[in-house]
Amino acid sequence: MRIGELAQRTNVSERSLRYYEKQGMLTAERTPGGHREYPEAAVDRVIRIQELFAAGLCSEKIVQLLPCMRDSDGRPSARATPNLVAELTTERARIDRMIADLVRSRDTLDEVIEAARLS
Repeated sequence: MRIGELAQRTNVSERSLRYYEKQGMLTAERTPGGHREYPEAAVDRVIRIQELFAAGLCSEKIVQLLPCMRDSDGRPSARATPNLVAELTTERARIDRMIADLVRSRDTLDEVIEAARLS
């Protein structure tokens, strides 16, 4: 599929897809005319990349992580190195701290809202 179709099917801009390719997260074949041609599996790959960005991972970390994941189901493959596991454990702890901070902020807002309602 061409880049426009991939962008439409994943709701990701063509510019982002080009960036993913430049960073080594996504690959495309080239037609004789120079157009990008993506395999069907690229849809799952782009969705996985978006999920990892949403989790707060940077592109460098995603490039390391993608070879350790199966795109069709997002489950791990057998290629994760101990170093990558350690780095991802650190990332997970960071995300857990962010969640805890957000829960505290939400609780504070709830208290303020409740106090305002009682006033």
